[in-house]
Formats: sequence, structure tokens, C-alpha cells
Amino acid sequence: MPRHFLTGTELTSAELDALLERAAELKRDPLSSRALEGKSVGLVFQKPSTRTRVSFEVGISELGGHALVLRADELQLSRGEALRDTAIVLSRHVAAVGVRTGEDATVEELAEYSEVPVINMLTARHHPCQALADLLTLRESCGELDGLRVAYVGDGNNVARSLALLGALAGVHVVVASPDGYALERDVALKIVNPDLVVEASAIDRFLAGLGQGLVVRDALVASSAPDPAHRFVLQTSALVERGELCEIASAFAFGREDLLPDLFRRVRENLRHLNQFR
Repeated sequence: MPRHFLTGTELTSAELDALLERAAELKRDPLSSRALEGKSVGLVFQKPSTRTRVSFEVGISELGGHALVLRADELQLSRGEALRDTAIVLSRHVAAVGVRTGEDATVEELAEYSEVPVINMLTARHHPCQALADLLTLRESCGELDGLRVAYVGDGNNVARSLALLGALAGVHVVVASPDGYALERDVALKIVNPDLVVEASAIDRFLAGLGQGLVVRDALVASSAPDPAHRFVLQTSALVERGELCEIASAFAFGREDLLPDLFRRVRENLRHLNQFR
């Protein structure tokens, strides 16, 4: 029975730590391993991507393998073939299958019938490879992950869910703050291997009420690597605010300083009004 990577919770904490350590080694010396020498890896893209395709295809090549890219319109799936049959065919020819699709049920069914490992490159609810990349970046920026506090500000989407799950597995205290109606489910932490690790799923929705609408620029990441672990924090957000304000808001979120937020939100709203004049 092959091991699949669908949500990230298939890993233990020790395995995740070893995986990140190995990733750091390969980043330093990308051509040091030939683990995929003579092997092909199928990459099924039912949803297109720039970064996912480039990173997977180049990574497979650097490991000595061949990436077989399959777009949605190139598969019999687009003409009604059963997922079971596709899984069986791919298993006969490739060493692993990466899938970037919509419904989680698609990758789950492929994994059910596949005889080779299936890797989730993105589904509606999970983006575990993105979370791995985030955790590697945090290791490089902040050092030790265990005990790090991360505040994620934005809608409770697949990126937030995977960061919460894998972050907690790595010993990170994750706080997800989302507008009303866009929160993660409250039991998001239940599948985590170590039940002592904490994920706070949008317990601070009201914090965002003061921001209003218009924060649309994605993928800002700010980190503080203070020597004292108690004062280290990270904010990953889908909102673009002045970097100084991001740091301050991250501090308030991560350490529960609600008293600091009203003034921060006022400054953010003023900046947004200024920016909107030029749009």
C-alpha cells in the first residue's frame, strides 16, 4: 500500500522535521541526489499553475527523473473515463502522481486506486505543498519552528487550512483570523497527530471587522526573528498593508493585545483611502 500525501497529516512530527531538513539540504545543493534516476512522475493539472508546475517539473529533473505533464484536455477524464481507470493506467507507467485539481474527492479517489504515491498539488480544501514551502521559509527566517507563533490574516481557504495543520504538526502555534463567513471550521485541529498542539481557528474574527473591504493583494509575509522565542512571530496574510503595520498587527494577533488594534486599524483604513485615490 503506497503512502500518499493528500493533506499533510499523513506525516508524523518527526517525519515532517526530517522532510524539511532534507529540503533545506537539497535547496543548498539541488543536484546532490539522483533519487528519481530512470523514473517518471505524472503531473496531472486539471487546474493550471505557474509556480506549481515550474517547481515540480524542475525539482523532478534535478532529482534525475522525468516529469510527465498531463493537462485536463489531454486526459480521458475529460471525456468521462472513471478516476479508477486513470489511476490504474498511471500506476503502470509512473513512479508517483501529482494532482492539482478542484474537489478533494478527485485526489482521494485517485489515491484509493493508485498503486503509486499520490501527491496533492492543490485541492479546494488543502494545499500541503504550499504549507511545506512556508514552513521551510520560516525555518530559514526564524530558526527553530517549535514554539513559533504565526498569525494568518485572510479567508480560511486551503492555504490557511494547510498552514494550520502542518504548522501545528511542526510545533507552531497558529492563529487564523478571518472575516465573518470566511472562517476555518472550528475542529480543524482534530486530525493533527499531536493533540497537545494548538490551532486557533478564527477565534478572533472580530479583529478584522475594522479593516472593511479592499485588501486584495496576496501573499505578503513578514517575520520577526527576535532572539527571545517568546517575542518571535510571523504574519502571513492576503492583505497588503504597510510593512510596519503588518509587523504591529502580527504582534497584536499573535500575543492577544486587542487593546493595540483600534489604532492600527484606523491607520490601515487611512492608508487604504489614500491608495484608492490612485486606482
